[in-house]
Amino acid sequence: MKLNDIPAAAADDLALRLHGVDHTARPTWRLRETVEFYRDVLGLPLIHTISARGWGPATHPDFLHFFFDSGNGSTIAFFYYLGGEVPASLTDRPGRAPLPEDHVFDATHTAWLVDTQEELHAWKARLEARGVTVSAETAHEVIESIYFRDPNGYFIEITRKLRALADIDARDAAATLEAAMEIEDEAIAGGAPFTQIDTVWQRKAQRLGQHLRQER
Repeated sequence: MKLNDIPAAAADDLALRLHGVDHTARPTWRLRETVEFYRDVLGLPLIHTISARGWGPATHPDFLHFFFDSGNGSTIAFFYYLGGEVPASLTDRPGRAPLPEDHVFDATHTAWLVDTQEELHAWKARLEARGVTVSAETAHEVIESIYFRDPNGYFIEITRKLRALADIDARDAAATLEAAMEIEDEAIAGGAPFTQIDTVWQRKAQRLGQHLRQER
């Protein structure tokens, strides 16, 4: 039976849930450098490679799709398209400092989890000993991280949790995004730009004040 054959009400009763990330995948135009970085510098086992002819559109090239074990059943994977050339927009990515110089490009990144600060320090030392430029340790509210780039210029993060998330975090997240979505809707309707985080904080405070007054 296909999912499309299941009535909507029955599908809702399946209590669908996800069980974690299986893999992330990105293209690479630097096969040897990528393999040697993830296998030898990071020490991730190479566990699977798919070698295939192009499929789908006639323009799809033959390719290699290879996977490295990144722990707890997850993998990081790459596509190497035979005969492909590095897009002009990516030619200057390798060698950049591990800073979010291009926030749109660097927003898509991989973050791996470690348990302790000692592990974070050990990873920083390992990478630097192998010639990788690593950022200073940076704390972001509930996590502490280091950042570096792979041979393709992709941003990579190794992070540890500073505390567990609680119900108050989920409620605060919902309140923040509800305020932001309201402002985005107004900006779209009125053609005004939505550029300042202060407007989100102010709207969130207004909504919280209204909620507290209603509870009295």
